Amino acid sequence: MLRIFASDRVAAIMNRFKLPEGEAIEHTWVTRAIENAQRKVEARNFDMRKQILEYDDVANDQRKVIYQQRTELLESDDISETISAMREGVLSDLFAEHFPHGSMEEQWDAPGLEKALSSVFQLHLPVAQWLEKDKQLDQAGLNQRILDAAQQQYQDKVAQVSAEAIHGYERMVMLQSLDQHWREHLAALDHLRQGIHLRGYAQKNPKQEYKREAFELFATMLEAIKQDVTQTLMAVQIRSEEAIEAAEAPHAPENVQYHHADYEEALASPEQQEEEHKPFVRGGEKIGRNDPCPCGSGKKYKQCHGKLV
Repeated sequence: MLRIFASDRVAAIMNRFKLPEGEAIEHTWVTRAIENAQRKVEARNFDMRKQILEYDDVANDQRKVIYQQRTELLESDDISETISAMREGVLSDLFAEHFPHGSMEEQWDAPGLEKALSSVFQLHLPVAQWLEKDKQLDQAGLNQRILDAAQQQYQDKVAQVSAEAIHGYERMVMLQSLDQHWREHLAALDHLRQGIHLRGYAQKNPKQEYKREAFELFATMLEAIKQDVTQTLMAVQIRSEEAIEAAEAPHAPENVQYHHADYEEALASPEQQEEEHKPFVRGGEKIGRNDPCPCGSGKKYKQCHGKLV
C-alpha cells in the first residue's frame, strides 16, 4: 500500500535501505505515510461505492415503475382499457411510419401499411381501396378507420368466450411480456455500465451519459412491451369448446376403402381361387420355329407368322 499511495520520498528511502518484505518499521515518517495512504485508500473506495450507488439509483427508479405496473396488473381484474389504449398507440405509430404527419399524398405508402397490418397484426384492410373510393379521406380519418376496424375485429374475437376468461388471458400475456422484457433490460443496463467509463475519453461525463442512455433503453423497452402484447392479442385464434371437440375428433375419409391382399383373397370364392392357381395349358400342338408355317405359305414358321419383330 505504501508503494502505491505513499509519497516518493518514503518510497525512495525504502528502496535505498533495501528493507525486506514483512519487517516492522517504526518511524514517524513511516507512521504518517501509512495514515495518509490509508486515507487515500478509503477515499478511493468511497468514491467507487458512490459511483456504484449512483448507477444503481437509475435502475432502482426504473424498477419502481415496473413493479408498480406489475402490482396494478396483479390487483386488477379487467385491463381491457389498458389493452385498448396500447393497441391504439401501436397502430397509430405504425400508421405514422407509412403516412408521416404533414406529408404529401405522393409520400403515402398504402400498400406497405396494408402489408404490415396483415403480417404483424393479422388485420386485413383495403387501405388503398378506401383512399381511392373516398377522395375526401384524410390522414386522421384513415387512421381512425383503421383503429375502429381493429377494435371491432378484436371485439368479435373475444365475444366467443366469457369475459372472465379473456380478461385473465390478457393479464397473463401482459405479465409474461413485462417480465421477459424487464430481464432483458437489466442485462442491457449491466452491459452499458461495464463500458460507460470510456465516454470520458470523449470529454463526456460517464454518469450523465449512463442516465441518458438508460432512459432511452427504458423507453424502448416500454414500446417493445406494447408491440409484443398487441401483436399477440391480435394474432390469437379463439375457438369455442364445440369447435375444439370437432377438430380433435378423428375423421375417416369418405368413399375410401382399405383392403389387404389377404383380405381380398379371403373374400374370393373357392372356384375363383382354384381357377387362379391352375397352371397355364397351351391349346394344340407346339410349333417349332423350323417347322412349316400352319398358314400354308410354304415358309418356315420363324420366317412367317413366328417372325420376331
